[in-house]
Amino acid sequence: MKEEQQKNPETVKAETAETAQAAAEQTAEEVKAAEAGAADTADTKDEKAAEPDPKDAKIAQQEQQIAELQNRLLRLQADFDNFRKRNNEERERLGRYVTGQVAREFLKVLDNFERAEASLEASKDGEALKKGMEMIHKQFEKALQTLHIEEIPAQGKPFDPQIHEAVMQGSNPDLPDESIDLVLEKGYKIGDDVIRHSKVRVVRND
Repeated sequence: MKEEQQKNPETVKAETAETAQAAAEQTAEEVKAAEAGAADTADTKDEKAAEPDPKDAKIAQQEQQIAELQNRLLRLQADFDNFRKRNNEERERLGRYVTGQVAREFLKVLDNFERAEASLEASKDGEALKKGMEMIHKQFEKALQTLHIEEIPAQGKPFDPQIHEAVMQGSNPDLPDESIDLVLEKGYKIGDDVIRHSKVRVVRND
């Protein structure tokens, strides 16, 4: 009986080898499973890494919009600078044109003044000089009319601070208070725009 319970060493050795082989096969399977899981995890990570991040796409879109706005701003600034230059050039050109038109009218008067001076040196005829000065005066008034420049009425008129400048006060029983009895310097206007106020004396009968 005791001999039956004792196993043959060869049998024990075979059983031990089988157990070791089963353990090794199980370990190999576990290793393969672990490697497969790791591969699946790596593939999942790669897939996640390959997918674009919505935040990155939004940031890229915003950067593109900022770049477009900056380019538009630069174009608008360039257009405004060009417009300002053209406007300044146009104003200067218009100013020169207007100045030339005014000068052209008064150059005629200057020509007659020079002729009158030459006649005065050659002749002592006072009457001829007087007529020459009268002609120049009329020509000067005609030049003002051509430029639509009008004299501001002042003598005997009520004082108006919009068109008159009071530089003196005085009494005059023939005129009411706040009226003008003396024009010291004539004023002129173009339409409703005053070029120069009339310098006047205003009546104060106190």
